[in-house]
Amino acid sequence: MSEVSSLPDDDDPVSRLRQIFDTLAKRGSALSGRPVAFVLAVLVILVWLVTGPVFGFNDTWQLVINTGTTIVTFLMVFLIQNSQNRDTVALHLKIDELIMATAGADDRLLDLEELDDRVLERKQALFEKRAEAAREEAVRARG
Repeated sequence: MSEVSSLPDDDDPVSRLRQIFDTLAKRGSALSGRPVAFVLAVLVILVWLVTGPVFGFNDTWQLVINTGTTIVTFLMVFLIQNSQNRDTVALHLKIDELIMATAGADDRLLDLEELDDRVLERKQALFEKRAEAAREEAVRARG
């Protein structure tokens, strides 16, 4: 943990923008995943539906909801992707730590996510064979 807390605190504009985006993305993801956000979205749709007769269900009335939902969807893609990227990196670091701490573990597995798809497929096939062999061994041991 000391390595993480000793990371340099950059004051350059790019780092500052990244910090602002990270903060906004974390807060936006946390807020958008709450039930109140869903209720708010439903209320917006209901208000839009109720105002339909007032505006005669015209093209502008439809354009309002189409534009609004398109903008929200567009922005949410970035929030979701940012959240997914952070979660993936954190998960890889945790698994890497477990691999490094496990005696006999294959350290070559530390950067599997960086390998070519064909290499990953071969590794997966190898692990599937090992898992099948382990299952067969467990059945023989029980039986």
